[in-house]
Amino acid sequence: MPSESGLRADARRNSEQIRAAAIGAFQGRGLTVPLEEVARAAGVSKATIFNRFGGRIGLIEAVIEEVVATELFAVIDRTRAIDDTGEQIAYYLTELRDLQYRQPAVNDVLLQIYPHSPQLMEICRVGSEANEELVAAARAAGAVRPEFTAGDLHALVVDNALALKHGERPARDAYDRRTAYLLDGIRR
Repeated sequence: MPSESGLRADARRNSEQIRAAAIGAFQGRGLTVPLEEVARAAGVSKATIFNRFGGRIGLIEAVIEEVVATELFAVIDRTRAIDDTGEQIAYYLTELRDLQYRQPAVNDVLLQIYPHSPQLMEICRVGSEANEELVAAARAAGAVRPEFTAGDLHALVVDNALALKHGERPARDAYDRRTAYLLDGIRR
C-alpha cells in the first residue's frame, strides 16, 4: 500500500473518512461493527475499506491507538503514579471498569476477539504486565487478600468484559455499586 502522502487527494480523503467513521463506530459499539456500516458512514464502499486497509484487522490496527490504547495506557500510567498501593488497586479497578463500561471496544480487546492482530495482542500483553505488577505490589503491601492473584484480577476483568458484551447492560449506578463490592471483596 502506498503511504498516505503518496495518495491522490481523493484517496487520502477517503482514508481519513474511513478512519473517522471507524473510530466513531468502534468506540460506540465495539470492534465487531459490520464493515458495511463503517463504509456507509464514511461515504465509501466496503471494497474501498479492503483496498485501503486490507480488511477489518488492518482497519482496527489503523485506529486502535485512538479507540483503546491511549486511554487504557493512560489508566495504567496514572495508576503507577499513585504512591499508596491500596489506592492504586482501587483506582485501577475503578478506572478500568469505567473504561469497559464506556468503551465497548475495550472489552473486545480484553477478550482477544481478534487474536491475529499483533497490535491488539500487544495491548493485552501490556495490560497483563500491569496487572501482575499491581497485584504483586498490593500483596506485598498487604492491601489485598493474600490469596488474591494476578490471575484472579485477569478473570475479574474478562468476566466483566463478557458480561458487558453479551449480557444486559446494567444501569450505571448498579454497575458502580458492583465495582465497590468487588473492591471490598479483594481488600484485606
